[in-house]
Amino acid sequence: MLGAMIGDIVGSIYEWHNIKTTEFEFFQETCFFTDDTVLTAATTRAIMTDGDFTKAYQDFARRYPRRGYGGNFSGWIHRSDPQPYNSWGNGSAMRVSPVGFSSDSVEEVLRAAKNSAVVTHNHPEGIKGAQSTALAIFLARQGSNQEEIREAIKNRFGYNLDRTLNEIRSTYTFDVSCQGSVPEAIIAFLESESYEDAIRKAISLGGDSDTIACITGGIAEAFFGGVPDDIAEQGRHFLPDEFLQILEDFRTWRS
Repeated sequence: MLGAMIGDIVGSIYEWHNIKTTEFEFFQETCFFTDDTVLTAATTRAIMTDGDFTKAYQDFARRYPRRGYGGNFSGWIHRSDPQPYNSWGNGSAMRVSPVGFSSDSVEEVLRAAKNSAVVTHNHPEGIKGAQSTALAIFLARQGSNQEEIREAIKNRFGYNLDRTLNEIRSTYTFDVSCQGSVPEAIIAFLESESYEDAIRKAISLGGDSDTIACITGGIAEAFFGGVPDDIAEQGRHFLPDEFLQILEDFRTWRS
């Protein structure tokens, strides 16, 4: 999941200041981790422990406040009886990468992705966004090539993945819906030639840059066999010790 977190970090400074190019300094001092990283860590913790996504999301979000949480989620965090609010937002997709890395079958990845989504994002599009992201990661781990991943996601979820980044980029604007950002994030991966290239292409689309890059980053990490050492080393400097320990615990737990 470090690949998803680094995508979030690199994209963080472009969310409200979009750029439409792949030519930019990869890490800048002003980069930071957002709610995408916090909730990815929370998903990981839930998977490794009791599977209680509600408890994990509330716990982590309360302890890491003011990280860019959406309005509905910000209220949900503090409820004593939290209920899903029919969201189709891309929050379900940006936090789901640990599911793709921990599941051992298509059935398991789809079930676990849905479980992670429905505690807040129980709208069909919210569930679909989480499932498609997690399935792409799972297929990448299993050795599927980019065209096989494209066809599998298209056939199961109906996303239009035949567009090119150049076609999307010129008119793409800020869109926090799963249906308006998850396909774009997947396309950025499908056109990429390396982990770094995937993140650069995701950010170059504009829009909800940190979340698009987070989604792309998880898939690219799985497909390209991890995050390059130099990028991983730099990225870790932006993360709190707790998140680094969770990443290490997850590696041990999966081995």
